[in-house]
Amino acid sequence: MIRKGRGGVRSALSAAAVGLLAAAAIPALAHQAAAADTLGSAAAGKGRYFGTAVAVSHLGESAYAGTLDREFTAVTPENEMKWDATESSRGTFTFGSADQIVSHAQAHSMKVRGHTLVWYSQLPSWVSSLSATDLRTAMNNHITQVMQHYKGKIYAWDVVNEAFQDGGSGARRSSPFQDKLGNGYIEEAFRTARAVDPNAKLCYNDYNTDGVNAKSNAVYNMVKDFKSRGVPIDCVGFQSHFNSASPVPSDYQANLQRFADLGVDVQITELDIEGSGTAQATNYSNVVRACLAVSRCTGLTVWGITDKYSWRSSGTPLLFDSNYNNKPAYDAVLSALGGSGSGGGDGGGGGTGATCSTSYTRTQEWSDRFNGQVTVTAGSAPISGWSVTVTLTSPQKISTTWNGSPTWDSSGNVMTMRPNGNGTLSAGASTSFGFTVMKNGSSAAPVIGACTAS
Repeated sequence: MIRKGRGGVRSALSAAAVGLLAAAAIPALAHQAAAADTLGSAAAGKGRYFGTAVAVSHLGESAYAGTLDREFTAVTPENEMKWDATESSRGTFTFGSADQIVSHAQAHSMKVRGHTLVWYSQLPSWVSSLSATDLRTAMNNHITQVMQHYKGKIYAWDVVNEAFQDGGSGARRSSPFQDKLGNGYIEEAFRTARAVDPNAKLCYNDYNTDGVNAKSNAVYNMVKDFKSRGVPIDCVGFQSHFNSASPVPSDYQANLQRFADLGVDVQITELDIEGSGTAQATNYSNVVRACLAVSRCTGLTVWGITDKYSWRSSGTPLLFDSNYNNKPAYDAVLSALGGSGSGGGDGGGGGTGATCSTSYTRTQEWSDRFNGQVTVTAGSAPISGWSVTVTLTSPQKISTTWNGSPTWDSSGNVMTMRPNGNGTLSAGASTSFGFTVMKNGSSAAPVIGACTAS
């Protein structure tokens, strides 16, 4: 399966040094926001980074770049550092696209996670046709050339990605590297990587290893063996792609902790959670709290900024919707990190000082429905626009709205309300919008998200 747009994904659902500066010459956890009112600044207050996957093709979009620069303190190139992008022809290396991402990150004092050096997928066809001797030479040369190009600029590398099978066997995955070089190729890749850059963190990265199971046990045993023999491994990445069929496991924190107890950092590397509303928000919060509870969990990376560009866009798995509005999951993550405020969600126009707040009142009620009113109040500065999310408890539905322009997520449970001629407010002034909720058996109050001003 071609996995464009993400790092290493299962076919059916297919997926650090806390807060300290790695020897990579990038200021650690610096961020534009002075207060803990964005994901990155709130995570920095907890000694973690908060990152996202980035595609170079979207950097020219102002809302994309603006949200990236405001909210995140680390980036992972989605595809631009993979083998097919950097060495499509043997011995000929192209770094232009990845260089653009690294330069952008450096200009905004962000860490960079290098992704990925050795992976069975997105390989040029010439790699698979090599003999064992040639493949070993090519693998070590690829690691060397790519790492040398970015030496001093990369915080952590996913040296080897997804080397183990799914299911209950705990066996290695068939790949050109495994089939021709045998079990030793992973160790060799890590030793080569350490020789090239002694200062970058060297990670193993995989999916479906988030809880204790046969696959995570196999990875655990490999890491334990590496540490006992002095094989240079510094961190383990947990991709953490979740949905209703593959939820956040109950032993997620315990699993992270057992790896940390081996003497490696753990990182959440490709987090996304399908869903919407309070359920999605709770799952995101649980992941963040698990990381914060493990001292060697050094950071989290979500696999993309906006649902619009997610590899699982139909599942709306990210923290910002397709219009870059922060979702209830954003508010939950910010709260779990100890942050506050309405940070984010203004289409990349952050930094204006504009703020707003909300209050909710149930104004009327009948046996089958009720009316709700949300009052939007500008902060200490005038605002020219606002947006507020309203999340229902299924099977409730909104039948009517007034004084606003609503849009809906794919579930139909989350409404984002924007002005309809009532967006401009002077400092301290208020406006309101309303809606009718059909109960369909539930009288639960809607969850009103943070107000985002522009």
